[in-house]
Amino acid sequence: MDSIWTKTERLPRFEPLRGDLRTDILVVGGGMAGLLCAWTLSRAGVDCTLVEADRLCGGMTKNTTAKITSQHGLIYDRLLREFGTERARLYLLANQEALEQYRLWSRTIDCDFEEKDAFVYEVDSRRKLDRELAALDRLGFDAAFAGELPLPFPTAGAVRFGRQAQFHPLKFIAAIVPGLRIYENTKVLELMPGRAVTNGGTVSAETVIAATHFPLLNKHGGYFLKLYQDRSYVLALKNAPDVGGMYIDADKKGLSLRNYGDLLLLGGGSHRTGKRGGGWQELESFAQTYWPNAREVARWAAQDCMTLDGVPYIGRYSRGTRGLYVAAGFNKWGMTSSMAAASVLADLALGRDNPYAQLFSPSRTVFRPQLAVNGLESALGLLTPTVPRCPHMGCALKYNPAEHSWDCPCHGSRFGEDGRLIDNPATDDKRL
Repeated sequence: MDSIWTKTERLPRFEPLRGDLRTDILVVGGGMAGLLCAWTLSRAGVDCTLVEADRLCGGMTKNTTAKITSQHGLIYDRLLREFGTERARLYLLANQEALEQYRLWSRTIDCDFEEKDAFVYEVDSRRKLDRELAALDRLGFDAAFAGELPLPFPTAGAVRFGRQAQFHPLKFIAAIVPGLRIYENTKVLELMPGRAVTNGGTVSAETVIAATHFPLLNKHGGYFLKLYQDRSYVLALKNAPDVGGMYIDADKKGLSLRNYGDLLLLGGGSHRTGKRGGGWQELESFAQTYWPNAREVARWAAQDCMTLDGVPYIGRYSRGTRGLYVAAGFNKWGMTSSMAAASVLADLALGRDNPYAQLFSPSRTVFRPQLAVNGLESALGLLTPTVPRCPHMGCALKYNPAEHSWDCPCHGSRFGEDGRLIDNPATDDKRL
């Protein structure tokens, strides 16, 4: 199940850590967020080291659909109602600045960067689209209604964001890693402010940034209640149409579409990890209905951390952990959010003010409806008497026949049929 990104680009390899090390800033996690943090800090002249438990981009980054956009579903109407005008505007500006940073750096990086309009479409009604357009007008953003879409099924229209972008994430990363101090196959066994104990030695650092998709520490920050994980699926199809932009259904269970070269990337089938969902079968059925002559050339699945309020957690890990920072909960928009995280965390680590720090603060209120849902799922997982169980917090695992894995519905850890750890927050293999 290799994505088209791993099929078309090989990243350089780095040696594991052998011995103790001292550095000013340690970044834990070698996905897009961690690498952008390390690159941003290194460009600022900071002594920075990155450790990765496996291979660079071996987790979520290689499975992205690689859209760079500030259009994250129909989010701005909700942000206005729940956060107010100023914070909604800050969210928009943070993501637009992230897009502009990619645009700037991609002028000198061959990463198949392409400007594309982004669309959120509705199948049945314009009502939500009109509310979103009104919200964007209040925020001063030039969005537009699109009535005619080159999609094979009828829609009520879409909200269009002009001049957004898509790219090849691994080509981008291959260009930025030379010169960075990176250790692969270096697993953090114990993490605390100022120090990380790894399987290759102890790294001492004044500042530590945890960019590990799901945060490592359970005893700080309450992320096991503030986050849940969602799986979604992608087919890369040949002999399918060029849709001319990036599309996503306003319904979270709907489809996403974008092209890469002569391929159409069809995404969807999403569900909470450990639960049932449409998966690849839903995508296969759709493709067979609308493009019977299309041929599948790749398939893969992504896993995303979802926050309580739809805004990432970027900042101090918790109120009680000085010098320890986190980037997590990108809500399926990991490419743009990774760049925003690099900007915010670089400023915080260097003692500089950042206009978006309060917006993304992981210590903001947790009193959101999703908190009760997460708590209920955790309770059900703990009380379910079946085995096997997840070593993270003891929840009962569910077998996933589509991917031949054991998945945790509480927090999203996944294990192969042989018990090998696939996805965190668990840190160890499970005996099955």
